[in-house]
Amino acid sequence: VQLQASGGGLVQAGGSLRLSCVLSGRGFSLYSMGWYRQAPGKERELVATVSTGGTTTYADSVKGRFTISRDNAKNTAYLQMNNLNPADTAVFYCNARSVVTRADYWGRGTLVTVSS
Repeated sequence: VQLQASGGGLVQAGGSLRLSCVLSGRGFSLYSMGWYRQAPGKERELVATVSTGGTTTYADSVKGRFTISRDNAKNTAYLQMNNLNPADTAVFYCNARSVVTRADYWGRGTLVTVSS
């Protein structure tokens, strides 16, 4: 299983970005998907998750601004990020967790920079 995250970049405060995470391998529908982020000098933190059944969870700091989704036909998870602010600046990582084996897989990360 390999994960390829994309969609990061530089955006002004108040702007939007959509991150994508493509899972290469079989059985995408058997993975819960998540996005994490790590800001400079800080620990990695959970941003959002979407279960195999489509149930979503969010960190309090992004509720109402970020939306996680998945397209099983495309083996892809998304993170739509709206109303970005400088505190959202971080490297965003995609995570896949097998509901069968509980194994975790990580992508390389994509950098999101929000300027004020």
